Amino acid sequence: MNTVFQNYALFPHMTVTENVSFGLEMLGKSKAEARARAADMLELVQLTQFAGRKPSQLSGGQQQRVALARALAPQPKVLLLDEPLSALDLKLRQAMRFELKEIQRETGITFIFVTHDQEEALTMSDRIAVMSAGELQQLGEAKEIYERPRNMFVADFIGETNLLEVSVDKISKGRAACHLGGGHELTCNEVEGVGVGANVHLSIRPERLFLSETATEAESLKGTIRDNIFIGTDIQTLVQLDDGPQMMVRTSNSDRGNKRIFDIGRPAFVNMEQGAARLLVD
Repeated sequence: MNTVFQNYALFPHMTVTENVSFGLEMLGKSKAEARARAADMLELVQLTQFAGRKPSQLSGGQQQRVALARALAPQPKVLLLDEPLSALDLKLRQAMRFELKEIQRETGITFIFVTHDQEEALTMSDRIAVMSAGELQQLGEAKEIYERPRNMFVADFIGETNLLEVSVDKISKGRAACHLGGGHELTCNEVEGVGVGANVHLSIRPERLFLSETATEAESLKGTIRDNIFIGTDIQTLVQLDDGPQMMVRTSNSDRGNKRIFDIGRPAFVNMEQGAARLLVD
């Protein structure tokens, strides 16, 4: 199988076209054939107008695209990209994510994209393999990994979550009745390998929670607002539970008419959407 490991180092003395055609010439292609293929790849990554320039005359994002064109030129079946966007600023990184996905769709080449960036993993992948200490923790589609993490490592690594220590009191029809250390009772989705009496963790994503002045559910958790953190599209509220841990509640700015924002120091109840809590294998 023809596999290419993406190397973003460009030859500074060569033009963009020469950089892209170099690998093809090393594989025995004629200069004319290699240059024609290089022209096709530069058109694919929208850099035709820069074909005669040197790498030093390009921006960081343009250099990334030249290196990608060079790797795509030999038409590999699999392309390994190892942290390809880590050195870029946020806006350029976001733009390159979109371009890489478009190029992958157009070429049909399998991309293996290695990243520690959770957002990149979720937004770019058809399937995600979560690794830790050389071992595969979970393999699945982005939504499956996020909504149904298999263990505590996956839940904590992919996206933000509230991890709470609980004891399992009862299991029935795929649901587990649990309680926190302070006595708060919660119902979670059951997972294989966890039995009654187990002391484990549950995961609740902060966007699946909302605040109220009074208990709206039987499992509402009472606490005190510790902080409201504005992060642009969302507001993250930290709530210290009475006789319990601290929790994070995320409210989208577009939801503020439906979800209350409470002042720091005020008491409030944390409520969760049905099915939001998931029991984990530690």
